[in-house]
Amino acid sequence: MELQILMLALGFVFILEGIGPLLFPNKWRRYLKEISEQNQAVLRQLGGTLVTAGIVLLVIFS
Repeated sequence: MELQILMLALGFVFILEGIGPLLFPNKWRRYLKEISEQNQAVLRQLGGTLVTAGIVLLVIFS
């Protein structure tokens, strides 16, 4: 049962991650270019924020 929930969550992540390049490939390319030019500290802060938000959501809804 837990593996099934994990796979469903992973499937939702894939869907959400794929919507941008599927519907707006040129905007997505520009976005990735802008992200790749960011300072390493900014990227680390963004990653840390996303991980923290994900953990908070898991704790709240599990």
